[in-house]
Amino acid sequence: MAIEIRQFPCLSDNYGFLIRDAATGAVATIDTPDAAEINRQLDAAGWRLTHILNTHWHPDHAGGNLALKEKWGCAIIGPRAEAEKIPGIETEVGDDDIVELGASHAQVFDTPGHTLGHIIYYFADDGAAFVGDTIFAIGCGRLFEGTPEQMWHSLQKITALPPETKLYCAHEYTQANARFALSVDPENAALKERSNEVAALRATNTPTVPTTLSQELATNPFLRASDTRLQKAIKMEGAGAVEVFAKTRALKDSF
Repeated sequence: MAIEIRQFPCLSDNYGFLIRDAATGAVATIDTPDAAEINRQLDAAGWRLTHILNTHWHPDHAGGNLALKEKWGCAIIGPRAEAEKIPGIETEVGDDDIVELGASHAQVFDTPGHTLGHIIYYFADDGAAFVGDTIFAIGCGRLFEGTPEQMWHSLQKITALPPETKLYCAHEYTQANARFALSVDPENAALKERSNEVAALRATNTPTVPTTLSQELATNPFLRASDTRLQKAIKMEGAGAVEVFAKTRALKDSF
């Protein structure tokens, strides 16, 4: 693999991700949820931070930008559509742009919905996508700014990736997501099995992230709007995908 990934919990339920390009030693943090913990992780690994790759403007994703910039002098890259909200941004990127981390490359996808300018970073050579708050294991981001149609379109970009792609989500929400998913997709055997697996992992404080796209296609209700069993369970039989997604998201919001 071209990149090495170091994952760690921080704040109440966030994950931080440090990625290192093996060829050059360039190191990026995906978002900056907790500058102090990021620095501890860098010190433990013996790595020097060269880049910040922001997915969106929320403080638990960009709040550590300036402190890390002051310490490391690192480049700050983030979504063009949210540039005015990203502290210290230097390079603005959007759909189909390529971000270079040493000899490694990430493709940028615009994924509005959670926020209007949210982006994700896809390292194709490593089969890794850093998806921020667009998709979670068995879940998706709350629509704080975007519309259901925008979020559905964003999720379709992710589902078009190879099924073995690892999805590095920014929060540990999986156990709660599984409880909701079972309420709208109760006949899904794969979901029942995965829910049990998730419970066992969390009982030992083991991360459920990353997930894989193939797992999500089988068990994530927000990707399964065309499934007739789910449609029946939420009384949306025969409705369009966006409408089914919107109803599912609304049910999750009040679950």
